[in-house]
Order: sequence, then C-alpha cells, then structure tokens
Amino acid sequence: MNGTTAQVHTSSLDQGSRRLIALMQRIGFGRIESLRVLDGQPALDPPPRVIREVKLGAERTSQGHDSPAGFTVKRAMVDLLAELTVVGSATVAIEVRHGLPARLIVEEVARG
Repeated sequence: MNGTTAQVHTSSLDQGSRRLIALMQRIGFGRIESLRVLDGQPALDPPPRVIREVKLGAERTSQGHDSPAGFTVKRAMVDLLAELTVVGSATVAIEVRHGLPARLIVEEVARG
C-alpha cells in the first residue's frame, strides 16, 4: 500500500482492515462515523456508527464477494488504508458508495 501497482489481497490484511472492508460491503451506500483509527489501523471496538442509504424503488444488488477471505482489494480501498496509516490516530468518517470508500473525513484537534 505504498503507492505501487502491486495487487493487495484481503488475506494479506490485518483483521481490522478485513472487518472494515466487510462492513463497507454490507453498507453498500452510506457512511461510517466515529471510527477510531489507532496507529494507522481501523479499530472497530467500540463499534462505529453506521448510516445506510437505501434507494427506494430500485433493484437491490449484492455488494459482497463470493470469497471474502481472498479477493483482490480495489484501488479505493488500498488508498483508504494508506491514508489511515498517514492519519495515525484519530477519529474518522468514511463515505461509502457501491461498497467502496468514496471520501474520508478526519477529525483532528487543531494545534496552534
């Protein structure tokens, strides 16, 4: 996740990252709020607040993968995990679109 084009597989990720990926896939569309990041890793304990968006009148599609333990991670997810490493320790929110991170909002204390 250092900016190279090498493929990243879920099996090579830590448990927190795999859980975050699974959570985003379940959400499909929405937000994850109050997610703690500790030393660059997502911490899902305590659980973050999840807000799902449901478009009424539309056909529902599955966001999951057939083999969640070993699929290639999409570029948006690799970028998110790299950004969390840069963040270090903070509280973040993630906008989720099509089961993938679309935007990261970082809550920081201003140091003057």
